[in-house]
Amino acid sequence: MCINFEFLIVKNKKREKMDKEKIYIFDTTLRDGAQSANISFSVKDKLQIIDKFDDIGTDYIEVGFPASNPKDEELFLELKKRKYKNSKIVAFGRTKYKNTSVEEDENLKMMINSGSDCVCIFGKSSPLHVEKVIETTLENNLEMIFDSLVFLKKNCPEVIFDGEHFFDGYKLDPGYAIKTLLAAQDAIVDFIVLCDTNGGFLPWETLKIVEEVSKKIKIPLGVHFHNDSGCAVANSIISVERVKQVKMVQGTTNGFGERCGNADLCQIIPSLEVKLGKKCLPDGNLKHLTNLSRYINEVANQISDPNQPFVGRNAFAHKGGMHVSGLSKVTEAFEHIKPETVGNTREILVSELSGKKSIIVKAKEFGIDLENDIESVNKILNMIQNLEYKGYQFEAADGSFELLVKDIAGIKKNFFILESFRVLNEKRTDGTMISEATVKILIDRNRIMETAEGDGPVHALDCALRKALGSFYPKLSKIKLTDFKVRVLDEKEGTGAVVRVLIESTDGNKNWGTIGVSENIIEASWQALEDSIVYGLMNVEEDSD
Repeated sequence: MCINFEFLIVKNKKREKMDKEKIYIFDTTLRDGAQSANISFSVKDKLQIIDKFDDIGTDYIEVGFPASNPKDEELFLELKKRKYKNSKIVAFGRTKYKNTSVEEDENLKMMINSGSDCVCIFGKSSPLHVEKVIETTLENNLEMIFDSLVFLKKNCPEVIFDGEHFFDGYKLDPGYAIKTLLAAQDAIVDFIVLCDTNGGFLPWETLKIVEEVSKKIKIPLGVHFHNDSGCAVANSIISVERVKQVKMVQGTTNGFGERCGNADLCQIIPSLEVKLGKKCLPDGNLKHLTNLSRYINEVANQISDPNQPFVGRNAFAHKGGMHVSGLSKVTEAFEHIKPETVGNTREILVSELSGKKSIIVKAKEFGIDLENDIESVNKILNMIQNLEYKGYQFEAADGSFELLVKDIAGIKKNFFILESFRVLNEKRTDGTMISEATVKILIDRNRIMETAEGDGPVHALDCALRKALGSFYPKLSKIKLTDFKVRVLDEKEGTGAVVRVLIESTDGNKNWGTIGVSENIIEASWQALEDSIVYGLMNVEEDSD
């Protein structure tokens, strides 16, 4: 291996001009993240996600293996037609096969012909993997790394080397692990990335190794951590904070990835920007991070983690009465950053733990001023405590809580009065099960009775109620039920246990939750269904005023 020192000096001078506070974000959601269980992206999904990454300003988007499958082949063909303003498209692959020349290696040729802005290849940095997995000699592995990278550098605009299993390899044989990086440095790559592929390293181990590497490698470093020990984010942040040569962080949006996932960029980016003063995204784009996180979850068909730091629904949710009272005076007393910094919102939760201030603050969100109405506040608080004792839970039932407050404040609108309902279940000879519901309601002085069939008793009730209300409230058609959950509150009671029903609904612009609790699952469902319809009708009427 022969080092081109003149080229290296020019390269280093170019790197000296690099913004000292800039940290390059390398998102591998579409490749490493797609290896997560239960996640599969279509070509259309990937193209839409790439657009989102480019909009927010992700530096590098690793999109997959050009030669691995027809789906990725189609993706790279489509990407050749497109240009992005902020992001570089990265093709991923491996070093050449052990018994193949670089000119004949199909994987390397496919990467070169992919049309990508950058290529990233991995090579083995652990002697265990060299000798036991790819079954070659340590010296041949170094030649595979060097030859592959030199070949790519001649044919690609930018090349990144990932030292796969580097940290484990360093623990086994520090000298050899460093030699694999030196082979990449000799090839004059643009970044050398240290990978904790098994995800088992702890921050103090990580830091010691990264500091040692920085003494021997002069090319800018990157880090890539998996989360099997729960330290991927911490390892990434401490590497950047303590070792100035670390200029790239690889990870995935929402921490998607094989086994326990990868380092979550939704935690890393705001930590680096807000806490350490580093520059990861273009100015002003951090406020779009929460939307990006939730969009990726939606496309990946994953449920967003409400407790995910920075971008989760509960990241800035406050429930304790003392916390809410203090928060109303000075927000930084109970929040480590302002939620709008990352595009999130503050949420005041109401429960039996709430104080009077929580009720007042939450009511203001509904346009109701209870600051000087202590009688109503006490009534609301007592009612919440009594209801939650029976099994109600208003954190996820914001619609039911708002109706409760407006009822006590005297401004809840009664769109209808229930006279009665009846539900019948019929199993037919062909094996199908049909539910039939009859609803009798009063609207003003009109008595309406409607019957409808449904796939189940709740569906039948919903259909019958909508038939009864439809001619009086045509905007009801905008309201859709999106989720239905049943929770048994005391399993020991068996079929006689109290159940809690939560219904989530939307009108296309706003989402809300409603709740019902009863020993009878149909009654609990009706309570949640009725609140859902009443809240939705109030909401669509207010929007049209």
